[in-house]
Amino acid sequence: MSRRILQQSTMTSRTSMISRHVSAAAGGGQGAEEPLVLSESNLATRTYILNRPAKYNALDDTMVNLVKSKVETWDAASLCQVIIGTGRGRAFCAGGDIFSVMEWSKTESTRPKAIQFFKDEFEMNHLLGNLSTPYVVIMDGITMGGGVGLSVHAPFRVATENTMFAMPETKIGYCPDVGSNHFLPRLDGELGTYFALTGTTLKGRAVFELGIATHFIPASRIPDLKDRLASLETSNPDLIDAAIEELHFERSADEPPTPLTGDIRKALDHAFSQITVEDITSSLADYAKNDGEVGQWAKVTLEELHLRSPTSLKVALHAVRRGKAMSLGDVLQMEMGVATAFIHGASPDFQTGVTAVLVDKIKGRPKWSPDTLQEIPDEKITETFFDSNSPLLANIPHLSLRPVQPVSTTNYALPSEKEIEMLVVGEHIASDDMSLNMHELLEKPDRLWKGKHGVKEKLREVFQRRCRMVGATKDTESYIEWIR
Repeated sequence: MSRRILQQSTMTSRTSMISRHVSAAAGGGQGAEEPLVLSESNLATRTYILNRPAKYNALDDTMVNLVKSKVETWDAASLCQVIIGTGRGRAFCAGGDIFSVMEWSKTESTRPKAIQFFKDEFEMNHLLGNLSTPYVVIMDGITMGGGVGLSVHAPFRVATENTMFAMPETKIGYCPDVGSNHFLPRLDGELGTYFALTGTTLKGRAVFELGIATHFIPASRIPDLKDRLASLETSNPDLIDAAIEELHFERSADEPPTPLTGDIRKALDHAFSQITVEDITSSLADYAKNDGEVGQWAKVTLEELHLRSPTSLKVALHAVRRGKAMSLGDVLQMEMGVATAFIHGASPDFQTGVTAVLVDKIKGRPKWSPDTLQEIPDEKITETFFDSNSPLLANIPHLSLRPVQPVSTTNYALPSEKEIEMLVVGEHIASDDMSLNMHELLEKPDRLWKGKHGVKEKLREVFQRRCRMVGATKDTESYIEWIR
């Protein structure tokens, strides 16, 4: 740890008792009910704290509007240099208050309230992806659904050993939203499609290593991180990145290996690149015939998909594929249409799924309708959920979005697999005319990514899966070739 950082941390610890205060939009004082969103001011940082720990900080309409209001105010304030998002308890945010939304959707008189909830939430998501002030999200604990919308559009996304990431909407007869259909298809390979359809939970360091978080630190260092960010008193993103990087904790010997790598990742990319959900399951069935870890992974994945709503799987695949070529604003507007269709009864699976999972808490498969993929034509999905001429989308609200100031979600993340490919094949901006050998490839992190933690490990994993060494002779060293 540098002497400068130590001095800053000590100074902040002394001053934070004076400068830090907790405030709220309403309430306070002895005996008053604690507000659902707290705010904290510490020198140049402003922090919102989700404060519904008994409900795992699930967002209701009040919380959505409180976060949006606070963040808008801070983003316009000259004294605010960094905005931080956190939550109290075991979760950062476990999702939205989907049970209330489902109840509102049951009757025509309350459906506008359900639609308004999604509208407010999606407008907040767009705001968080277009802030002029650097935004740091500490994803400590459960980060699912609505919590993903609060986090994945930020340039700095900090995971800990407690982080549990998922978009589990297909489990409840709905579809991933909150702008996830902009973020997920931009992950490496077909990881985004896999997460969107299966709702699989990713834990701890893997959330960082697979590109969802930009940094990984131990949860015990979160107070130190917040103090360091406050002591910077700058909005310089490179300095913010360096402050977070200094708290990184290397993998210990007893940590589990990164999932979804090697041969399993090859199978995942192949299976989930198929055009239809039926084709995906067919490809998985072929892999499931094999022995070994790939066959076992394919069997488990097939079982997971079988438990999901067939309608939701098809909607989710359409959405994540469309989102790859769309802006965040356009994706959120598309998701507003999907949400409106579900609220107006495009599929009974939304009410069936929420009731089965959140009320009855059944362990098996809900009674989906239709019950199989084969009963649902893809054309019907397009016409119902995505076609502007769909009668269910006649009154879809238009999102009120702030002027676009798009923030890169990848500048401070591990390099993408595409960037590594460009480096290997000589198309990267830092490439020269010479082919790379392995030693030269592993020298690149210090030059290109300023020694960012985790880069060399990712380079090795991608190399083992996507490259081979060729061209060796008695006079020349072998070089790296990309396997297309």
